[in-house]
Amino acid sequence: MAAARSRAHVKYKADVERGVVITTYERNGWSEALNDDWNIGWFNVNNIRAMFHPDSGVRLGDFQMVNHYPNHWELTRKDTMVKNIKRYIRETGKDAEADPIDAYIPVTYNLPADYNIFVEEFKRNPSAMWIMKPTNMAQGKGIFIINKLSQIKKWSQGTRWANAPVRASYIISRYIENPLLVGGKKFDLRLYVLVTSYRPLRAYQYMHGFARFCNVKYSSDIGEMDNPFIHLTNVAIQKHNEDYNSTHGGKWHVRDLRLYLEATRGVEETDLLFSQMNRLIIHSLLACQNVIINDRHCFECYGYDLLIDDDLKPWLVEVNASPSLSASTQSDRIMKQSLIRDVYRIVCPQDSWADWKGAVHSGPCKDVGAFRVLYDEAAEEEAKNAAGSSGGGSGGAKTSG
Repeated sequence: MAAARSRAHVKYKADVERGVVITTYERNGWSEALNDDWNIGWFNVNNIRAMFHPDSGVRLGDFQMVNHYPNHWELTRKDTMVKNIKRYIRETGKDAEADPIDAYIPVTYNLPADYNIFVEEFKRNPSAMWIMKPTNMAQGKGIFIINKLSQIKKWSQGTRWANAPVRASYIISRYIENPLLVGGKKFDLRLYVLVTSYRPLRAYQYMHGFARFCNVKYSSDIGEMDNPFIHLTNVAIQKHNEDYNSTHGGKWHVRDLRLYLEATRGVEETDLLFSQMNRLIIHSLLACQNVIINDRHCFECYGYDLLIDDDLKPWLVEVNASPSLSASTQSDRIMKQSLIRDVYRIVCPQDSWADWKGAVHSGPCKDVGAFRVLYDEAAEEEAKNAAGSSGGGSGGAKTSG
């Protein structure tokens, strides 16, 4: 059983090789635990799933915390994320801004379960492009684009899908054919969001997100549908292109993107875009709020992937439970080390662990390091109640604009 310790005497246990996580621990002066007497645990999602399994016999102590929620997949699996957002839409309708959240989610179906419904939608828009993704894979693996039913029809024949395990399922989404381009190239955004509690929701956004660019100029030509260097922004794919620049890694700080947009589209439109992205993230978290197991020993730093189209409209692509912490450049390494450092400045008691009872009991959310408070549900409810009692209007979600 882990003991209460001062911050300087924290012990950790991790299943990752040396990298930014272990480096952060060592710089904090924390030591590796050789047994179960640890305070900080950094484990992959499979080990977390095994740890929280009812038959595991594991019960975390008062002074232990881990880096994933037990059923994180409710948000981070592509199919369950879509299912939860659709349910949230049915239950709540539109958000406080009268802006339907589904407007920011591409039309999406689960395959094979929704195959017949998808076919009807496809026939209504026969010239549209669709993108297929495995529900439980990352780094661009298994993704392909289609524009003909014949390209997936063979999958629906026979008993292949009927007997397929859940992990073999796909989602198919309407492909965003008019992405915003910079220098003629497609990009997406990777934004980091830290959640320390779901009920009440406590979320922070990291200010050092970045845009990931393709190496080849964008084209929607049918002949280029199979070219991943045009359509897929994942660094794991782009680094194999001959034009990949290992100095900057094909990345652009979100601050630089914002300055570019302010110069080319105007400050007002840019502010609206970033506000919409914040609302989208908040509502995606609220969509999973009631199904996530809100264990006080858990926190999670998600990697949100968003796409911006040429109308400056954001689209939610996916949410990653284990965003890559490997560094492709020196600036990338510095950023990710700072990310993990600031995560633990928020989730760990800064003095003694003796009175630690989880994030919910640590007072109002505060900006820490490069993290800004994205949403503090308890504070929002308090503000609404105060406004209501004084006859004022209701407050809205706090967002970092």
